[in-house]
Amino acid sequence: HFMDEFHHDAHPMGILLSTVGALSTFYPNAPNVADPVNRRLQMVRLIAKMPTLTAFAYRHRMGMPYSYPDNNLSYTGNLLSMMFKMAEPKYEVNPVLEKALNLLFILHADHEQNCSTSAMRSVGSSRTDPYSAAAAAIGALYGPLHGGANEAVLRMLRNIGSPDRIPHLIERVKAGEARLMGFGHRVYKNYDPRARIIKEMANKVFEVTGRNPLLELALELEAIALEDEYFVERKLYPNVDFYSGLIYQSMGFPVDMFPVLFALGRTVGWLAQWEEMVLDSEQKIARPRQIYTGHDLRHLE
Repeated sequence: HFMDEFHHDAHPMGILLSTVGALSTFYPNAPNVADPVNRRLQMVRLIAKMPTLTAFAYRHRMGMPYSYPDNNLSYTGNLLSMMFKMAEPKYEVNPVLEKALNLLFILHADHEQNCSTSAMRSVGSSRTDPYSAAAAAIGALYGPLHGGANEAVLRMLRNIGSPDRIPHLIERVKAGEARLMGFGHRVYKNYDPRARIIKEMANKVFEVTGRNPLLELALELEAIALEDEYFVERKLYPNVDFYSGLIYQSMGFPVDMFPVLFALGRTVGWLAQWEEMVLDSEQKIARPRQIYTGHDLRHLE
């Protein structure tokens, strides 16, 4: 009933954020993070419930009845079943799509102190329960600069429209009039190794789903950019977001589900970072300092 109270067009990421935070009210022992047995139980619970919350958010948005977990299916197989099962007695999971999702979740699991991981650790440093800390991380990922990168790639490719318009985009990027989405990374200063793996998996997925019409544009754009000195000198190579959106779209996921899937894969990394922090005896509550640069003296009249 809780899920049903969201508006029919509520963004799935907002639904996920709210329901993950609400889990802390279902488990009274959740705040007892000092107890290792209880702490591990809450972590397992959250990891286990994320596919269900993800699928329910999707089906609520689509106006479809909820499909419940099947204990005979794998983690990613269950997600596919709960999202796409219709009237059939048992959903037949395609092993290629199942493996592709598993691969994407592994590659998105953890990646240094990004915005959402920092939020998880900062909020968690107050010794709040993992559900509340994860809700904060989801809130950070909700922002388009963090969780919306693969959606931005699809939007860019659709705007290009045809290969003959790629050179025009390249020139606009060089002139500072546009951005090349899915290229460059704050950490990787050469080809993102995750992108290479996802690109290989994309071909296998397209054998099942049919070739994504945007793929040819993506391949052509990548080839042109990697031969252009402007991008080579600036070490702007394809990153993990460049091909992941094409896979998600081909598998039938709507664009507004992309950050939700990102959150699902990243949950294990958030929790690992959170537990590492909890176990650090020298860890104190996050308290960044700031320098006041305003007026020294003001008179009230």
